This record gives sequence, structure tokens and C-alpha cells, in this order.
Amino acid sequence: MVDVKLERSKPSLAPSHYQDSSSAGAPGPLCIPFWSGPRRGGAPWIRWVCTLLFKCQPLSVCIFHQLGFPPPAGNMASDGAAAPLGSIDNPVKFQNQDFDALLQECLKDKKLFVDPTFPAEQKSIGMPKDPNPAKEIKWKRPKEISADALFVEDTIGTTDICQGQLGNCWLLAALSALTVHSKLFAKVVPPNQSLSDSYAGIFHFKFWQYGEWVEVVVDDRLPVRDGRLLFSYSRTRNEFWSALVEKAYAKLVGSYGSLKGGNISEGMEDFTGGIAYSLPVTSRTPPVLWRILTAALSRGSLLSCFIQASSYSEVGKVTADGLVKGHAYAITDTDKVARGSEEVLLLKLRNPWGFVEFCGSWSDKCKEWEDTEQSEKQRLELKLEEDGEFWISARDFSTMFNVVELCSMSPDSLEDGDASTGQSAWTISEHKGSWLPGSSAGGSRKYNKSFWKNPQFELVLREQDQEDDDEEEEEDDNDEDEVDKGDEVLKEKNKTETQKQKAKHCTVLVELLQKNRRQNDKINFLHIAFHVYKVPPEMQGACLDRSFFMKNRPVGRSGSYKAQRGVWRKLRLDPGHYVIVGSTYRPNQPAEFFIRIFSKTRNTLGVQDFTCSSDYLPVMAAPVLPEDQTKVEKTFDEKAGPDDRLNAQEIMKLINSVFDKSCHLPMETCRQIIFGEDTEGRSTLSREQAETVLADLRALQSIFVQFDEDSSGSISPFELSLALEAVGMKCDSKVVQLLSERFVSGEPHLSFRGFVSCVSRLRKLFALFESETSPEVKDRGINSWLLQFLVL
Repeated sequence: MVDVKLERSKPSLAPSHYQDSSSAGAPGPLCIPFWSGPRRGGAPWIRWVCTLLFKCQPLSVCIFHQLGFPPPAGNMASDGAAAPLGSIDNPVKFQNQDFDALLQECLKDKKLFVDPTFPAEQKSIGMPKDPNPAKEIKWKRPKEISADALFVEDTIGTTDICQGQLGNCWLLAALSALTVHSKLFAKVVPPNQSLSDSYAGIFHFKFWQYGEWVEVVVDDRLPVRDGRLLFSYSRTRNEFWSALVEKAYAKLVGSYGSLKGGNISEGMEDFTGGIAYSLPVTSRTPPVLWRILTAALSRGSLLSCFIQASSYSEVGKVTADGLVKGHAYAITDTDKVARGSEEVLLLKLRNPWGFVEFCGSWSDKCKEWEDTEQSEKQRLELKLEEDGEFWISARDFSTMFNVVELCSMSPDSLEDGDASTGQSAWTISEHKGSWLPGSSAGGSRKYNKSFWKNPQFELVLREQDQEDDDEEEEEDDNDEDEVDKGDEVLKEKNKTETQKQKAKHCTVLVELLQKNRRQNDKINFLHIAFHVYKVPPEMQGACLDRSFFMKNRPVGRSGSYKAQRGVWRKLRLDPGHYVIVGSTYRPNQPAEFFIRIFSKTRNTLGVQDFTCSSDYLPVMAAPVLPEDQTKVEKTFDEKAGPDDRLNAQEIMKLINSVFDKSCHLPMETCRQIIFGEDTEGRSTLSREQAETVLADLRALQSIFVQFDEDSSGSISPFELSLALEAVGMKCDSKVVQLLSERFVSGEPHLSFRGFVSCVSRLRKLFALFESETSPEVKDRGINSWLLQFLVL
């Protein structure tokens, strides 16, 4: 194990690298255990796993980069190569803007940076313009707003962040929680930024986005109304780092308007790359909950909480105790104070508004502090001010709040207990994918005809965990294929299922995130979930079809479908082969997604695709019907030229005279049929070939009708792969996707002529591949060959 000492600091950060400040202090180091043994598992195309830089290095190097820490000494590549792209030390440059190059250019030209990619215009605000001239928005730089403007004043703390005229408390509460952890904060807000030294009106920040770190560059023009910042501001009004972080995140998602409303887990994950999850307050007694939160803070976790609003009209309502319903609070500290013979457990919370505080016991205005020793108040650095920050007892907290949101740097931090216990190895695998209508957007298990078309990921667990402890089990949603109605945040644990899970020995955490759903100035989260299935030995390595999912139930799942960015579940499974199926609730909903798997055991994760194969000729071999043979003979006798062959025009007339109108084929399809035959370069068919074509079309018509269940004259793109398999052509999901896009021709379903074109094209491509003699082509395989030529 590699133990990197991380101590928990008080909720303020020393600004030794932020040059506006006049004072400095030693930032408290963070500490998280990481495995430094041999790297195991991980899909070969995952950037941070397979990069040549770390191909011989322990997994811990990659984990450190992913979670925002520099790698331990001795784990760098011997050739001194740069960190892998997407790591915290080499982030992806958002919109290809290089901060260092732009800064030097501005300094050289003695000009202030103006960002053309996020202009000082209404479209960057992302909300309708107020017609009242008195409410006009202007864009100003910090020193135009405040004469003594600073990037950071003194120390960085939770009270630096106050919410403006934007409903993004979820983001600002996450940012408040981040300020408690100095090293994590320095990853999001890189040091050596200032409004004085080397100032050029340009700043940069880093955010985690679906498996990689992204650097966002902004200018420092901020929206202002009546001389004051419109959105996030500091309590002192002259500190601007939080407003600039907010602007950078708004640029990342498209506009300020795209930040309205959200779950605090989004912000916490994007500030850390960690794992966010919810904990129902009533699931633990107040002392146990207090110990869990204390341990989580010590591990470097970000914490927040909220009071569930029973209806939309209750959101923002202030209770008699001064707490806001449906509003995110940051949990920044825990402590305990002695009051006579009694020991009181306390939590420190922050309202991102910067005002409106709890007014009950142990709040700023309560009498309990009057009876507390002065030394205790000094130790707690107690400030009885209206700054949005307050203390609350663990007992009152458990009574008044419903949910705690946690974001942890390691799955170990998701467990109850003391921070010093349970160091273990974790391997991580990641994939990006998409749900495409008619192809891979199959919907939930209720849609059994298409569910199996969702992307499938193969998970192989090879070893049992070394310990079988009493770790926390997640809730069990009995009606897992229903949409989460939001009437309860988390269900009570199913004790029977818990005991059943504990008998298993492979610990796996699966998280599914939908990507980029805050774009276009609105939030549009789909209801998503994932299911995990055990794969028997005889089916391993194959893409599982509809019959498998109809006969088998999942051994693990994320729970009910939820309209939020991410869903996750910690599972305990037997060693073996599994598939993970991520899906939206309804089929044909387009979206991109990101899935990552943490495992305590050696594992491999890959897309459940396979090598395409074709047995077309044996399957399609069929005798020619006597009436078809008679028709061919008559047509050739009347229309064939001296070479006894028919061109595409005559072949089309022949085919359409045999089939009813619903199966008539256009000229283009007939040309494709001719192209699919061995014509030695000619665009005509012989008598024998024409007879074979009619026999093949009869067989295709029979298969097409089989899958045209509603007799509409078309089949769903979801059924295309099954229809092709009935023909004798087995194709992986990417190939079927391309076929669907090419031959559906903009229609919601596939017509008979599209199906014929599809089969004809595939048949020719399979034949050409078989005749190919190039070793390089053969090594790339049939899948690569098909994908290459289907796009032409």
C-alpha cells in the first residue's frame, strides 16, 4: 500500500500560492490510501490505463492523476514523458484554448484577454433579457467593480461564496465543501493566479468531466447589474475567485442559465472526480451519523445536505427554525463540546446564500454558547455573524434534515467506521458510449423486444475479496423497472437481500452517468438505470440476445430509473462473468453516457461485441418456385439480348411482376442486387442468376414478414439484427447501427426494399473480405472491414 498522509484542515485555506493575499498559512495535507501493486484489468482503450507512459507502472499512478493528486515519487516514467492526456497534470484543453500561450500573448501585447468562445453577451447569460432598461446587464472586470479587487483575500474559506440571482445553490454548496480541502481546491483553482502580478484578464480552472480533467479558460469580465455582481459574489464584495470559478463552469456547460437547478452530487464529482452518493439521515442514529460524517471529512470527502421539499411550491420556503427547504447546504466541519457533564456532538453547515441561518440550539443566536467555556469557543473559532455559517447539534440535524450527499475520493470512503480502517486495493475501468434511437436505445426491461439492444459491457471478476466485513449495503428497490417518483429519497434496506449479498465475495461499485444534459441553456436529464446479469459459461464472449434477458433476472441493479445525472450501486458478486446493461427508461431516447467500475478484485471490462459472421449462402439456398422459373424463362426469351442477359431495368420489371406492390423494389435496390452477384464486372444477370435472385427474395420476404408483427410493411430497426441473424448474418452492434442509419432512409422503420438493400450490401462485403489476400486486412478483421465500407 502507498500511504499518502492527508490531514483534515479547518474550513479555510492558506493562500500561499494565490498572490493577492498578504498573509499565508500552512495548508493541511489530505490523505487517502492508494494501492501500488501491479495494475490489473481495465479496458485497453482507456486513456489513463493503457497509455504507454504508464504501461509498466502501478495502477496507483493513474488513480492519483484521476483523483487530482501528483503521483508518488518513483512512479513517473523513466523517460520523463508528460502525464497522460486527461490527467490532472495534463488536462484536456476546453475548446482548444491553451492558458499559458494565451497569457504570454496578452502580456507580450500588453492587452487584456477577451474570450471569443464565451462572449460578454446575453447568450452567455442563457436567460431571456429583461426588457426593463433599469435592469440592463453590463460586463465588467473586477477592478472596474471594486477599486481594491483581489483574486483571493487573506484565506480561502466557505464564507467567500455567496449565491447571487441564480438558482445554483447545488454548485455553490459543492464549492463551499471544496474549500475545506486545500489540495483538492488547488486542483480546481490552480495557484499563482492574481489580479495584480502578471495580470492579463485571463484565468483558468480545472473540472472533472466523465473520466478526464478539463481545463477551462475564461476572461474576467463578469455580469453586473447596478454596479454589483449578478451571480456569485464574496461576502467582502472585493474577492473574485468564486465568481470566476462559477463563470468557468457556466462556460463548460454552455451558459449561466444552464446552472439553474441541480443535484449537489454533480458539482462535487466535477470538482474532485470522486464518487457521489446519498445517505438518508434516518438510516443512522445521530451519534452513528456524526461518526460517519466525521470519518468522511477526515478521508477528504465533500459533504452536503438538504431538507426534502414535499412539493415544488415548498422549494425555497424558510422554516420556523431558519432552514430552507429544497436547498443545498455544505457540511464543512464536525466537533463536540462539553456542556457540564454532557458531551454535545455538533455539525457545522453553510448556506450558500451567505445569510438566512438556523436559529435553534447551538446556532449563532442561541444561549448555549453563553454557557460554553471561552477556550472551547476559541478552539472552534466561533464567529457569531450573519454569514450563512452555523453550528447545529447532531440530534437536531437528524430531526430536521432528510438527506446527506457525500463525494468520496475512494470507494473505501463509502463505508462506515473510522478513517484508519480498511485499506484495500481498487482497480478502475471506464467506458464511454451512447444510446442511439432505433439502434442502441432499447429502453427498460419493460420493453423486452428492444431492451437487449442496449449497450452491453462484459465484466469479468477473477478473485474473491480478502475480507468479508460488515460494510454498508445500499438500498434495494423492489420495483426496479419503475421510474423514481421522487416521493421518497431512499428506501429502507432490505435485510434479507443484505444478508444474501454479504455471502458473496467480490465487491464492485458501478456508476452510470449521462453526459452533457445541461447544454442548450436547460437541464434535460433522462431516467436512467443499469442492470447486472450473470453469464453462464456456454454464453460467455457472445452478445446476449432477447431470449437471454427474457429468461434471466439481474443479479444486481442501480434501483428505480432516476432523472438525475448519475446512478450508482455497490454490489457483492461471485467471481465469474457478467454483463452490465445501462439503459434509459423509454426506448429511442438519444444520449451519451459514461460508465465506470471500481472493483476490489482483478477485473476486466469490455464492450460486449463479437466478430461478425455470415452463413448466408447455406441458409439462403432454396429451390426456385415453378411459377418463378416459368416467369424467368418467358422474360428472358422476350427481353434478353444476344448474350442472354438482362439489365437492371428489366430485372426490376421481372421482380416487381412476381411480388405484390408492397414488396416492389426501386431501380437502385435492383442495381445493388446485381452488384451483390458474381457478374464478372457486368451490370446484368444471367437466367440462372435471375432464378437465384427470385428464390433469395422469396426467402427474405418470408423472414421480413416474420418480423413485421403488425403487418405495417416495415420492421423496427431494433429487430434488424434478429432479422439478419435469421438470414444467416450475425453482426455486432456497431455494424447494425451503421446499417440502420444507412438503409432506414430517415424513416422510423425499415421497409422491405431497405432490408433487401441491407442484405445485398452485406453479402457482397462478406464475399469481398473472404477473397481478400492482404494479411494486414485480415488482421484488422471483418468488423473493421464492414465499418470501413458501410460508411461509403
